[in-house]
Amino acid sequence: MHLKELTPEEARRLADKGAILVDIREADEVARENIPGARHAPLSGMGDAAARLDDAPAVIFFCRSGNRTRENSGQLRQLADAEAYVLQGGFDAWRKAGLPVNVDRRQPLPLMRQVQMAAGLLIVLGVALGYALSPWWFLLAGFVGAGLFQAGATGWCGMARLLGVMPWNRRSPAGA
Repeated sequence: MHLKELTPEEARRLADKGAILVDIREADEVARENIPGARHAPLSGMGDAAARLDDAPAVIFFCRSGNRTRENSGQLRQLADAEAYVLQGGFDAWRKAGLPVNVDRRQPLPLMRQVQMAAGLLIVLGVALGYALSPWWFLLAGFVGAGLFQAGATGWCGMARLLGVMPWNRRSPAGA
């Protein structure tokens, strides 16, 4: 069963009347950009969120683009005792509508974006060096492509693990 979708403006009006906005994105996504006052309940730990949603007259779930939310609307519906909705177009649509967002540019880009940027750069570099210097450099592009395939097939991404321990992605403990 799919949840009814609300435009960002409809969601804002409902939130002004007491509805709870629930951000299901992962922590690295929320750290950089978020909607003021929205509760964070990542999809990966959604079972823990149910107790925090029973005090709402309505619940509006959202992710970055709306796709994750729509795909998991059945699971999300079970978490809310009240009326539950999906923010049409997700966080991106909220921001494009000119509604308030918190932005902290000191936070790193979401890990998935870092993986996409690094993989793309390595592939372009491998191809360029393959044409310019030696065909052996094409193996770099092939290796990265194989790694991306393996990550998609298994859900484990070595590049994400490597990038996750880079200094710019280390978070200091709260209060430190």
